[in-house]
Amino acid sequence: MQIHLYQTKHTIGDFDAIRQYLESKTSDLQRPGVHLFPELFLTGYPLQDLVLQKTFIESYLEIRNWLDGFAKQFNDSLILLGGLNYHFDDNGLPRDIENCAFAIQSGKVEKAYTKVLLPNYDIFDEEKYFSPGTSACVLTYQNQKIGVLICEDMWVSSLHPVDPVKLLGDSCSDLDLVVNLSASPFHLGKEEKRLKRGKEISKGLGAPFAYCNRVGGEDEILFDGGSFIVNGENELWRGNLFHIDQISLDVPSFNGQKEEGKADIENTWESLFSPALDSQKPPRLPEMTDELCQLTLQALAFGIQEYAAKCGFKKFLVALSGGIDSALVTAIVRLSLKEGQSMEAVYMPGFFSAEESYNWSLELCKNLGIPFKVQPIKFLHRTISNDFKQNFGEELQGLSDENIQSRLRGALIYARSNQTGAMVLNTSNKSEIAVGYSTQYGDSVGALSVLGDLYKSEVFALSKYINKAHGNLIPDGIITRPPSAELRENQEDSQSLPAYERLDAMLEGILSYRMGLKELQGSGFQREELEKVYGLYKKSEYKRSQFCPIIKVKAKSFGFGYRIPICKK
Repeated sequence: MQIHLYQTKHTIGDFDAIRQYLESKTSDLQRPGVHLFPELFLTGYPLQDLVLQKTFIESYLEIRNWLDGFAKQFNDSLILLGGLNYHFDDNGLPRDIENCAFAIQSGKVEKAYTKVLLPNYDIFDEEKYFSPGTSACVLTYQNQKIGVLICEDMWVSSLHPVDPVKLLGDSCSDLDLVVNLSASPFHLGKEEKRLKRGKEISKGLGAPFAYCNRVGGEDEILFDGGSFIVNGENELWRGNLFHIDQISLDVPSFNGQKEEGKADIENTWESLFSPALDSQKPPRLPEMTDELCQLTLQALAFGIQEYAAKCGFKKFLVALSGGIDSALVTAIVRLSLKEGQSMEAVYMPGFFSAEESYNWSLELCKNLGIPFKVQPIKFLHRTISNDFKQNFGEELQGLSDENIQSRLRGALIYARSNQTGAMVLNTSNKSEIAVGYSTQYGDSVGALSVLGDLYKSEVFALSKYINKAHGNLIPDGIITRPPSAELRENQEDSQSLPAYERLDAMLEGILSYRMGLKELQGSGFQREELEKVYGLYKKSEYKRSQFCPIIKVKAKSFGFGYRIPICKK
């Protein structure tokens, strides 16, 4: 028996492309063997309220009906692919919806299995839309017994009352193959956790395990692929990350000893409550290795390209400040550019912009080979200040004067965006977003946040890695200078915030939900500093609620999976 695994990438709801893809694979699908496609292959994922919209349902039912006819030509293979199974009430409204695996066998399409575990945490809200399955699925093909799971079903957790893997093992003690159709979002460290769990399942059920995951960037959520096939501890194949992939190989017999060991329950919901901190006192974020930096860079570039392609952009625009955040975003975008794409950087100096900021920004653009434009805000700033005093009878000063500079830059970068049709990339980092160290409708603008899931200390690490791996693209002065917003005379971030190595560790503890102020103080941080940081974090919810999509690369991120009331005690 052979496995044919298809690691695919399609836009959500692009039924024409999905149909054309299947037609293009007709000869492949006619080959004997088990053919695997990802979870919800027929629709894309995550779907959210799309599953309830009439036009979406009608289009989906069309491809589902088409699949019945398409399946008639496949008599020698077993094809497993993810889709939806609708049940309607008397008024034609969806009464319940199943996230299921369809099996094409002997020329017919049948619903084989309904997903049992519906994740309902972080970015997941499947219980809102889907009805869970209750039973295991074992299919027979070429006298071989094949167990089927869908995504979350492979994970054990204190959150889940049922263990579908145990359910599968109890239903059949002599499986020949276990498969998992998945739409598993990416975060750093996830690939190895999946592989570890796959080996646990293979040994626990005494059968090879094949994991088929989708690829794609869906707004801020990334799907990395990373499909694999294991036989006990042996890794038979691993798919590419962030690229479509396909493999055909013979399924070996299980060659190990059945081991029903205790599974690692820190793999799903629990992992959100595990702050990534080292053992120092006070703790710090773990050092980013070169390997981790490279994977982060690959994920961010993929997220930018997916968002741009699906929204129809071929031009990119970054507002350069002379600081490390905008420099890093500019470098990442430049390294991600494909044929037919272009980018531009705009430097917008004000009264408090240092001469070095101009020089380093110009040097950066020369290193990257991209156009460098200059649009000063000094005269606009002075005009607005004068008009403000004339009309309101008081000076524009303090925070109001600082913020108007940022908002002028936001207005100008979007004027340029409208003129050129370029997509604006936001340059705020996770530390700034957490404590509100950004101006609403100013430097918080952008179509997509590139660094919104990286703390400031990680921004420094990634910048140094880019210079190491790509030849000193970012001027050293940008990396070594004290961070500053340059909105008032001699301003530095350290005047308003703790040192980033301390701030970032505090924030990681807070955002994991596991560490409160008492725990953080016990780990070595000063109470006064903690209360200041936590106060800034709480007060900034209104800014985060209006922030642009953030490319998600961590287990716990701001954005789609982070939902906190703005108005609260």
